[in-house]
Amino acid sequence: MDDRTTETSLSLTKFGIGQPVRRSEDPKLVRGEGCYADDFNRPGQIYAVIVRSREAHGILRAISTDAAKAMPGVLGIYTAADLSAYGPLKCNMPLKSRDGSPIRYTPRTALAGDKVRYVGDPVVCVVAETVAQAKDAAEAVAIDIDPMPVVLTPSDAVKAGAPLVFDAVPNNIALDYHYGDAAKVAEAFAKAKHVTRLETSNQRMVVNAMEPRAAIGEYDTASDKWTLYSTSQGVHGMKTSLMDILSAPADKVRVVTGQVGGSFGMKASVYPEYICILHAARVLGCPVKWTDERSGSFLSDHHGRAQDMVMEMAFDENAHILAIRLTGYGNMGGYLAQFGPLLPTGNQVKNIASIYRTPLIEVATKCVFTNTNFVSAYRGAGRPEGNYYIERTLDLAASELGIDRIDLRKRNMIRKSDLPFKAASDMTYDCGDFLGVLKQALDAADYAGFNKRRRESRKRGLLRGFGIGCYLEVTAAPGKELGAIHFEADGTVTIITGTLDFGMGHATTYAQILTDLLGVPFDRIRMIEGDSDRMAFGGGSGGSRSVMFVGAALTESAAIVIDRGKQIASHVLEASASDIEFTAGRFVISGTDRSIGLIELASRLRDGLKLPDGVPSSLNIDHIVKDPVPSAFPNGCHIAEVEVDPETGAVQVVRYSAVNDLGTIVNPLLVEGQIQGGVVQGLGQVLLENAVYDSDGQLVTGSFMDYAMPRAHDTPMINVLSHPVPTKSNPLGAKGCGEAGTSGGLPSVANAVVDALSEFGIKHLEMPMTPARIWQTIQDAKARRAS
Repeated sequence: MDDRTTETSLSLTKFGIGQPVRRSEDPKLVRGEGCYADDFNRPGQIYAVIVRSREAHGILRAISTDAAKAMPGVLGIYTAADLSAYGPLKCNMPLKSRDGSPIRYTPRTALAGDKVRYVGDPVVCVVAETVAQAKDAAEAVAIDIDPMPVVLTPSDAVKAGAPLVFDAVPNNIALDYHYGDAAKVAEAFAKAKHVTRLETSNQRMVVNAMEPRAAIGEYDTASDKWTLYSTSQGVHGMKTSLMDILSAPADKVRVVTGQVGGSFGMKASVYPEYICILHAARVLGCPVKWTDERSGSFLSDHHGRAQDMVMEMAFDENAHILAIRLTGYGNMGGYLAQFGPLLPTGNQVKNIASIYRTPLIEVATKCVFTNTNFVSAYRGAGRPEGNYYIERTLDLAASELGIDRIDLRKRNMIRKSDLPFKAASDMTYDCGDFLGVLKQALDAADYAGFNKRRRESRKRGLLRGFGIGCYLEVTAAPGKELGAIHFEADGTVTIITGTLDFGMGHATTYAQILTDLLGVPFDRIRMIEGDSDRMAFGGGSGGSRSVMFVGAALTESAAIVIDRGKQIASHVLEASASDIEFTAGRFVISGTDRSIGLIELASRLRDGLKLPDGVPSSLNIDHIVKDPVPSAFPNGCHIAEVEVDPETGAVQVVRYSAVNDLGTIVNPLLVEGQIQGGVVQGLGQVLLENAVYDSDGQLVTGSFMDYAMPRAHDTPMINVLSHPVPTKSNPLGAKGCGEAGTSGGLPSVANAVVDALSEFGIKHLEMPMTPARIWQTIQDAKARRAS
């Protein structure tokens, strides 16, 4: 075996699929050599600042910019009238109301022109030579707004006589969504032995990605081409939206994204600021840069969750689920975001039944406008919400029925023998071992020793709770992805893909996949994402789709490379192509030691290797996966233990185990990090986070002084375990992992807190379960008992 074969074999052993490879991108990032959105700078750039509404609702009477225009360094000031040539920002969700009418689309202009609809609504864009000059001028802009009454909650917004956010939308209802056979569901509830009803909310969340949004707009007059350097979750999706807004063909729009410091769904769409700076760049003839500040991001980034629901569950005499009914509201805020209406509607349908044999489901939700910030995808995008509703309701039902909560889950879980299982959501689960996952989770959490730990906590004056959070997610809708493979002159191999890494470790993961497929040494593989001019197609990242989609694309691309390589190698090795085998990165004549490596073959082609007509002249491939990659069904069981101090209401999560079926795991080290991060976001929602508006529509929690985020001391050691059942719906057998931690973390921590409080007769507690709320709930429970 020559040295190159040895190198390839070692690479496969140490860096192939299933190996815990450390992120190859990290050394550059920890040295500060990454290029995030605010690190982009262009020659001659100038700076933009956005003037936002300080009123939550009102008619725009006048905008005075004269004083601002006269200030030093000011180059341009723009209002909605200046941007009238551009199209609106759109929500393109193909959803219909129960009467068959389409969602009431309310296209949004980049700057408010008639009235403002929430505090933070952008009204004016100021451009100056420096940021300081732009800020000074922005403060000199005078906006005359005639205030109007505000409406902040969906339940108030739908009432007769409520202020209308859009005059053309009666009762502020953008969508009156319905799924399921209402008559059959009603019949199931009528004959039920027991019905559990839970009225609950998923509170509004501020996304708070580590990196605020930033962008540079650039316009080349000579080529009539727009370029946006911006955060995103996929440059092709951003480009497609911009083409529509700018009325520009594909070859006249370019989007470039470097490193992204977190997104969680928030950076996926075009924002108003991007249109403002592109317009200014065109008018002023130089690049225009805008960088948000943290105080601005609280108001300008879309928010997450914001659902108010009633969950009902009907049981027969054996405590088997007969039907589930979910009704309520999704708060859309002041505008329809790109994905906003999907979260409380279609994504609830897909996820609400989870891993349970549920014959019937009905989802009836209204998407409602309010005078608050617009709402869209936030880690899980409806999936954690759905899993929270069913897991909280099962715990409540177990208490009402007098049945052990674990037994109730087991009675209703889908068995292996049921698979494939056609769920009431119309989704077909192809594989899984839900009972096996539950058992492994209970063992990992030492459920048998919980009562002993509870007694020990009680000796210290603390209440201990045990919370189970089973989950199943339906990942992103079926789609395609690019899996380009290019062989470079320096002996490296480049993967080009339309996904985008905002913290997931794509460069490492994709290199592991390609090492497995082609035997290329791990350290010779590079990745390109984030430049729409460098790729033919791209679906972006979101919905835990990236590994499944890119894995399928690279598998097909690698097969094409190997087939081409065999045809080329047959002439180099002077053998029939049918006698050429490919193994460990080399083309070998069967039964001989004559071979040529894939990298060497690519080099020979670049050096002008002469080939007969009809033989491929290149190994480079720009391939889009042939058939749409289906959704997958990652699932698991998370178990949290908490201690509650009844004297103060303070909560500490003291133990946490997470068993997950994510199918084939490419890199267990990265998956563990993804799960841990998701769990912390779930924990943060349960215990700490909440976006609060006052009666005038002002965001009270508009800074980190007021909006509580989880810190290291709030977080336990998280024991992440795997129970893989690979799917056959994609070549890798992967199921996606990016949002699973939140789907398990949200219900498990919530259930643990309620379990700790159960000795006071407390059955439910709304999130966030803050010390103040817990303390007051305990006092109220004591008062009820005393009376």
